[in-house]
Amino acid sequence: MVSKTVDIDFLKEKARQCRREILEIIFEAGSGHPGGSLSSVEILIALYYYKMNHDPSKPDWPLRDRFIMSKGHACSAAYVTLADCGYFPKEELKTFRKLNSRLQGHIYAGVPGVELSTGSLGHGLSVANGIALGARICNVNFNIYCLLGDGEIQEGSIWEAAMTAGHHKLDNVCAILDYNKVQQNGPVPEIKNEEPVLDKWKDFGWHAVEVDGHNFNELIKALDEFDTVKGKPTFIKANTVKGKGVSFMEGQSKWHGKAPKREELEAALKELGF
Repeated sequence: MVSKTVDIDFLKEKARQCRREILEIIFEAGSGHPGGSLSSVEILIALYYYKMNHDPSKPDWPLRDRFIMSKGHACSAAYVTLADCGYFPKEELKTFRKLNSRLQGHIYAGVPGVELSTGSLGHGLSVANGIALGARICNVNFNIYCLLGDGEIQEGSIWEAAMTAGHHKLDNVCAILDYNKVQQNGPVPEIKNEEPVLDKWKDFGWHAVEVDGHNFNELIKALDEFDTVKGKPTFIKANTVKGKGVSFMEGQSKWHGKAPKREELEAALKELGF
């Protein structure tokens, strides 16, 4: 099981290592999505190394907490985290996005620890709701965490799911928004402004909080607060930076779906201290 002991330095080092492996496997593949993968690192580390009740040796354990990566194009961050937890051998990361690999370019349920395959965005929260309702019907107790992208929540299906979760008072659902404010074609507000984000989710019947998505103390506080909220789902707006940790990638839409060249990889790893 994952320890609930908080060691912030341990989590920070995991995040640093995770960023290195994300960049390396995207470089090796020659394709991928570094921007939104790097922005979601602390969220994933906080979930898998602090909050979630899960067991890599038993990925189908019925009482496990579920994680749904709705922004599935950022799968490199999830694959690296799952491999580091022990869901599958790290050696397999070298097959990312290659022919016949199960580590596909959008997250794939054939990988141990992955609950849902994604392709078109906007579906993860509806699936999280369905799992939550199933748990209620079966009278079993676990939580469902769903990671959303800020470009993704421009999809109407997300708002239908938000309404559904609020209506059914799904207090075992926690939606986390990776709010890096940059999508494939540019800044999110210029393409379709989503603000006021928190007020909208509150209006749909959610408990909504805002954090620095790269600050483990704030993430942990919000995730712990989720456990105390009864009668409504929880929404965490995690303010992040696209391409976090690599200066020439940060905030740049061109790094949404582009692999680094060798010299760019070397420069990025140097910035990360490798």
